[in-house]
Amino acid sequence: MFHRTILAAAIAIAGTGAAFAQTEMPFALDWKFEGPAAPYFTAIDKGFFEEEGLSVEISAGQGSLDAIPKVATGAFPVGFADINSLVKFLDQNPGAPVTAVMMVYDKPPFAIVGRVSQGVEAPKDLEGKVLGAPPPDGAWAQFPAFAQANDLDMDAITVEPVGFPTREPMLAEGEVDAVTGFSFSSFLNLVRLGVPEDDISTILMADHGLALYGNAIIVNTDFAEENPEVVTGFLRAVARGWADAISDPESAIASLKERNPAADADLEQRRLQLAIEDNVLTDYVQENGMGGIDEERFSTAIDQIGQNYEFQNDPQPDAYFTGEYLPDDGSLMLN
Repeated sequence: MFHRTILAAAIAIAGTGAAFAQTEMPFALDWKFEGPAAPYFTAIDKGFFEEEGLSVEISAGQGSLDAIPKVATGAFPVGFADINSLVKFLDQNPGAPVTAVMMVYDKPPFAIVGRVSQGVEAPKDLEGKVLGAPPPDGAWAQFPAFAQANDLDMDAITVEPVGFPTREPMLAEGEVDAVTGFSFSSFLNLVRLGVPEDDISTILMADHGLALYGNAIIVNTDFAEENPEVVTGFLRAVARGWADAISDPESAIASLKERNPAADADLEQRRLQLAIEDNVLTDYVQENGMGGIDEERFSTAIDQIGQNYEFQNDPQPDAYFTGEYLPDDGSLMLN
């Protein structure tokens, strides 16, 4: 049983009166300060978190799995992580105090990104080719299910373990024919390296047989049970941040640039817009609002996780996601 650590000193009060009370909410991201992180900085700069009585400090991460143990141990009350990795983590650590509470990437950015000039435009093209894959990569974790859905011969694919920093440079140099990664990141990293856009193929796994969801806001459940209104307020501010970024992406990227001055504003705005179009503002979200999930689809997704992962315990969907903290005031509608 995972050691349940109560988040120590979770509530920090600033100011002298109740009207000025601020709850400290450190937030652990999955990755660096790039375009898709801009909505959270927008929520800070536009005062959305402050209106909820929250003081939010955002920390960068090192991959799709990074925030899960940070939140489970109570080091952070909230984070942003791949829900499929969360499912496996909770199977291996039953009872760990962490769950997803708000779906952000309704359509996951898991992708195979290849070079047209090297013969990779469709799933079957990977046979006979070299695929670069960072071992901790969230997209690589889903590749066996993707391969099964597309009847790929894994023995015919040479998998080359690569590091995150070398993934796109190796593809740009032709050392591999394709890589696993997030669609908006790998595509634009290749563009930045000078690869012509018409020579880049992006094969979204969600368009080729996978029902999986992507990254979600996760919460320490001990913290959430003690502070449900705080969590709801945080999620409401996140939704407002995304809505604002959708309506004014240039302003959102200005907020990002304040935290990452070295960022290429045009590139990161395009990365943000790709994430919005492909991953966040889906048909389901436009109809139902941000944050929730379709239970039937999630059940199928868990079955697909089981195609390349042997569950130690019976899967419990209610342990992996709950919508009980989502605001019900209409703030989840993004358009």
